[in-house]
Amino acid sequence: MKFLLRQIVRIIPVLFIISLIVFLLVRVTGDPVSLMLPETATEQDKAELRQSLGLNDPLYVQYFTYLGDLVTGDFGESFRYNQPALDIVLERLPASLELAFFSMLIAIIISIPLGVLSAIKRNSFIDLFITGGAVLGKAMPNFWLGIMLILLFAVQFNVLPVSGTGSIYHLILPAITLGTAIAAEMTRLIRSSMLEILSQEYIRTARSKGLIEAIVVNKHALRNALIPVVTIMALQTATLIGGTLITETVFSWPGMGQLLIQAVNLRDMAVVQAATFVIAILVIGSNLLADLTYRYLDPRIKYD
Repeated sequence: MKFLLRQIVRIIPVLFIISLIVFLLVRVTGDPVSLMLPETATEQDKAELRQSLGLNDPLYVQYFTYLGDLVTGDFGESFRYNQPALDIVLERLPASLELAFFSMLIAIIISIPLGVLSAIKRNSFIDLFITGGAVLGKAMPNFWLGIMLILLFAVQFNVLPVSGTGSIYHLILPAITLGTAIAAEMTRLIRSSMLEILSQEYIRTARSKGLIEAIVVNKHALRNALIPVVTIMALQTATLIGGTLITETVFSWPGMGQLLIQAVNLRDMAVVQAATFVIAILVIGSNLLADLTYRYLDPRIKYD
């Protein structure tokens, strides 16, 4: 419990820095007033809108006003949707989390058996095939892989939908697109981690006791080999969420990534700030979850 409280306290300055960065980045990208009003708007209309939004105030006043609203969960109102920005983002969040969850699930299902098999069959044809496939999977850009999957399974064979949501079939292609690169990275990491663990003295001792190889690998080696994998999974969460920005656009997936890109194009500041902040909280939460998982996998790990 103390560890959890310490981690939460450490998160506060991180969130403060993130809020400052998001605030500054949004304001250096241009004047949103010109996009919020029609082309026929007069200079008087623009001046009145700037005044109502507080854009004429000094930058530090705008920031502290923004920070005060942020503490109460008020990210402002989207000029495009005429709704609170946070409500719009939270409406899209479940779709993005669903896609991220299934992408990570696919990555885990693929990477753990392949990584273990590659380590056990070191320097064999199987090892060469798996490591080569991992390099290929890592090298393919998400958007390119997504387009190729659409052309193959939706256009050529017509067995899966091109876009949209509503069923598990809509989820398959975008989840594979996002999960492939992560599976490739995790496969290589599990292989190298397993090779290191399998060379340890206690593994040789377990084998000398006559334990069958499956027990040695699954009970004594795999659990310890998964500790660095948890780190990668936490770090890949940021990659996964970042990847959804493009993948959701390619597959017209109605998630937070697609919303964020639309908001950036329209300079809908309130939505951009809300979406970015929610993504930051998700990344911080995944890292906290990783720290807690370390302690479960290896109780010897202590945090001072």
